[in-house]
Amino acid sequence: MINVIQIGLGPLGQQIGRYIADKNKIQTVAAVDINEALMNQDFGQLINGKTTNVSIKNSIKDALINLREKPDIAILTTVSSIQKLESQIENIAKHGIPIVSTCEELSYPWEENPEVSAKIDTICKKYNIACLGTGVNPGFLMDYLPSVLSSVCKDIESITVERIQDATPRRIPFQQKIGAGLDLKAFKAKEQTGTLRHVGLKESVYFLAGSIGLKLDNVTEELNPVIAEDTISITSMDIKKGDARGVEQISHGYVNGICKIKMHFKAAIGESRSYDRVSIKGVPSFTSEIDTGVNGDIATCAITINSAKSIINASPGLHTMATIAVPGYIN
Repeated sequence: MINVIQIGLGPLGQQIGRYIADKNKIQTVAAVDINEALMNQDFGQLINGKTTNVSIKNSIKDALINLREKPDIAILTTVSSIQKLESQIENIAKHGIPIVSTCEELSYPWEENPEVSAKIDTICKKYNIACLGTGVNPGFLMDYLPSVLSSVCKDIESITVERIQDATPRRIPFQQKIGAGLDLKAFKAKEQTGTLRHVGLKESVYFLAGSIGLKLDNVTEELNPVIAEDTISITSMDIKKGDARGVEQISHGYVNGICKIKMHFKAAIGESRSYDRVSIKGVPSFTSEIDTGVNGDIATCAITINSAKSIINASPGLHTMATIAVPGYIN
């Protein structure tokens, strides 16, 4: 049995808790959230209405105090910013617990955040634990999966990765993160603060480049609203004609002025078709497509849980999906 401490009990953390509760090879034995309103609540009551012996605490120290043994792994679902995550990782690492985090910027941080990446790597090695940033995207669909697909190629000229998704069934925080329902002035204002975007697209470009041996000399990224052509009404919101129904981001990776990697991410309410597509131009050239796409909320929770065995057995330090053993489904 794999014992887990869950840290961060927002919508994603709660969904992960529900998925773990349905399994027989892994269990949540401790839970932490800084929300004072959750203090001493029963974790099971929060996630699925079933009483457990797990009481939610506001600190890791308090959550561990009555456990006979430390958990095998910490699942950390708190922030997207690696800068904000550093102290959280150190606080967990002090207890000698390996970490799987859903922090997007942690998925491949070495290029965009080299200094804090080195600090986290040093912290993990100091306390002899491994740490991984993963998720469906970044962490799998736009970086790890195309890296795997590239392994059947003799030569590669360029790779294009597309993730187009209808955000209607996604959780409300995700819909808000992509700017759905905002007028264009509010969209632009949130974009300028950095709070409105898909986090991790550049990290995916660098991950894929590293996997296929490319040293990129320039990486660009552009972000634009997806405009509603008609009024849209869904359970979570009403979107007026002319307002944003989502976001489109495109990133290019160049070598000597030639585009070698293109990432196209689009998530919007009312998108007509969802799909995930990897197109490789090389020897052989081919396209691999997942029709209807992979549900991001389900897959993020699943890959976070299923990475547990891999990170428990990984060497100390900061890892990416490219440096751990291939995760497998946990029953």
